[in-house]
Amino acid sequence: MSTTSQASVSKTEQHLRSLRFLSWSSRLLIWSLISASALLFPLFDASPKLVISDGDAWTTKGASALLRWDAFHFLHIADAGYVYEHEWAFFPGAPALMRLSGALLARVFGAVSSASPQNARLLAMMHGGALLGALLDARCGVLLYELTLHHFGSSGFAYVSALLGLVGSSPAALRYAAYTEPFFAYFSFKGMLCCARKRWVRAAACFACAGALRSNGVLLAGFVGWGMVGEVVVSGRGRELTPSRIAYAALLTALPFAPFVWHNYAAYVLFCASPSSREPTAEWCTRTIPSIYGYVQDRYWNVGFLRYWTLSNAPNFLLALPALVPVLAFCMSYLRGVARILLQPVPAQSKRNDTPSPSPLASLRAFFTDPHPRPTDPFIRPSLLPHVLHALALSLTLLFAAHTQIALRVLPTVPLAHWALAWALTRLPRRCGRVLLAWYVCWALCACVLWAVFLPPA
Repeated sequence: MSTTSQASVSKTEQHLRSLRFLSWSSRLLIWSLISASALLFPLFDASPKLVISDGDAWTTKGASALLRWDAFHFLHIADAGYVYEHEWAFFPGAPALMRLSGALLARVFGAVSSASPQNARLLAMMHGGALLGALLDARCGVLLYELTLHHFGSSGFAYVSALLGLVGSSPAALRYAAYTEPFFAYFSFKGMLCCARKRWVRAAACFACAGALRSNGVLLAGFVGWGMVGEVVVSGRGRELTPSRIAYAALLTALPFAPFVWHNYAAYVLFCASPSSREPTAEWCTRTIPSIYGYVQDRYWNVGFLRYWTLSNAPNFLLALPALVPVLAFCMSYLRGVARILLQPVPAQSKRNDTPSPSPLASLRAFFTDPHPRPTDPFIRPSLLPHVLHALALSLTLLFAAHTQIALRVLPTVPLAHWALAWALTRLPRRCGRVLLAWYVCWALCACVLWAVFLPPA
């Protein structure tokens, strides 16, 4: 091994050790801040006391800080299954992980807590889910570092991106409570890294696990389809796509859709195929596409195109902008750069020799086969295209057809969100970059306190 390679490996090892230490240190800070705030400040909403009402006051009050917003639904589904129709807006992955991890802790809580057996079981699921989320989140920083290093080839940029990932715009949901985001981020990052290394079966399996946690997991199928088929076609290697290979790619690409299909199918069997004789058939059963997920999002959660665009929701948009703007700006910059490559002018020498102008298709093929395409922008790399399209689709959905403030906790599960922030810091004037970074840090601390006292954003 050369001296340069040894230095590179040594630097990578130093970065990874630093990330592991900072990951657990920052998590300890978040835990301390939320726990202290929950103990010192009154709750804006006393709902957690209705779920955990007895036992030692310090134990229950501190533990109830895990119970905010969607965590109520995850806990109820983990404990009793899908009882209410509106709960079908939540996928079964997180409740299942809470139930399994909680079973391992149930005896411990029963032995050391004065809470009732019911409360001990709930506490075990809450803490079990939070602990499992913390363990997986600790791996996310390493996975993000490795994925960034693969695409950009810069250990420094990989380290900065991973450090920005530790800040997080919603630290409580991402790094404290039993929420879908830490689980989803782990399986997403792991699957993307497997795609980068051409390990398609592992990637599809990881994306299927992510799809069992959040509906937007279906978007991850594009990474498999692009890597196995799309990239081969645009690189001019279409002849390699035999019928068996295409069928294999289609099977793996479809795998991330399986949890979404199963979730809706289970509801269809329950409500439509064998309804109770005493109850009328559910309204959504007669639709052309009988999807309970789309129905409950529409009826109970008011999710739809431009439905959130009201004056009363303006503060939520303002909160989400620092998370959305860097991602959208990076995507637009990347797509403009690719367009310039495809439409680059013919060199003067080619004109003198009457060499025909390269077609956009030929330029596209050259972009994916030339390791150093023009213009030489380190952020315009062929391997980033699926990441850009994925982040752009998700960001536009959050902006126009969702509760936009959830971008604070959804976008950090996308690697490009961290790359975009690092990119913005390199492009902005130093003072503006410091202001942006200071906002993220201050907001992360404020978000912990807001979570503890049960105030928005969710």
